[in-house]
Amino acid sequence: MCVGLPAKVAEIKDGMAVVDASGVKRTVSAELVENLVPGDYVMVHAGVAIARIGSDDAEEADQVMAGIN
Repeated sequence: MCVGLPAKVAEIKDGMAVVDASGVKRTVSAELVENLVPGDYVMVHAGVAIARIGSDDAEEADQVMAGIN
């Protein structure tokens, strides 16, 4: 099973994005998602932003992950 985590894009530079995933900031590849801008939400898997998602989707994914703990 693969798990993607929602994250908010904080900044973008040279094909990489700094994202905030539940308060943890990390740098991921942004090559697969076109026209990302700070404030967008993305699904991150294995250090790669794989899809743009809506803020509602990000919030729902956070709630699901919190329920797993």
